[in-house]
Amino acid sequence: MYVTTFDKTDSKVDLDSISTDAHKDLSREAAEAKLATLGSELFELQDLLWGARTHAVLIVLQGLDTSGKDGAIKNVAGWLNPRGISIVSFGVPTKEEQEHDFLWRIHKHTPRRGEWTLFNRSHYEDVLVVRVENLCPESIWRERFGHIRDFEELLVEHNTIVLKFFLHISKDEQKKRLLEREQDERTAWKLNVGDWQTREKWKDYKDAYEDALRKTATGRAPWHIVPANQKWFRNFAIAQTIVETLRPYKKIWRKKLDDIGVKARGELDMYRQKRSE
Repeated sequence: MYVTTFDKTDSKVDLDSISTDAHKDLSREAAEAKLATLGSELFELQDLLWGARTHAVLIVLQGLDTSGKDGAIKNVAGWLNPRGISIVSFGVPTKEEQEHDFLWRIHKHTPRRGEWTLFNRSHYEDVLVVRVENLCPESIWRERFGHIRDFEELLVEHNTIVLKFFLHISKDEQKKRLLEREQDERTAWKLNVGDWQTREKWKDYKDAYEDALRKTATGRAPWHIVPANQKWFRNFAIAQTIVETLRPYKKIWRKKLDDIGVKARGELDMYRQKRSE
């Protein structure tokens, strides 16, 4: 695996000690070739899940501005059949959402069995932005770590496979990407002074992320830290992690489909027999 995985609550998380760069033993050409193979397997796994409908897949993408959440969705989810996926982005809560508990708007977008949902930002904003920008008291946001663990455990108990990715970029790479947006007319629409204002709080956000990763990593809903300075490596690493997580379910889904096939053949034989009588 080319990612760093945390699967235990209160594990020591030090983002500064985790590289943001691609592994040196993997070239871009090799990664892109492997991604094509992984993409075909992703499609196969999705097709099996769609038919078996025994599980759902929830993919959570978190990261600082410019870390590549949209790019990851485009380049990884692009291998999937649109029929069985949905993509949800969470912005500032609406008035109605603010009048409910913080997980209300999240839960209604979780996937049903047979389908995939990708969160571009998620319930974790309520322990990240809310914390750094002082949008609610610490006594409230700190309690949310436990609520999030319980929420994700509930999803897992009901056969949702939860994959959480933190796209890990360096401060220098973020600056480079922000400046590139200014220089390219085609990406100027993404310009937002808020991105630069948020950048001034880099350490605060890093601390908030380390706390969130540490407090919500569990064996059944681990965090995967993806080096994201190189977009090609980010895409490959995410696809590889998804495939390796889902492969063990392949036999379960295949068995379910075989059982469905046996039943369907039996019903068809009975129908034809009655027709011939």
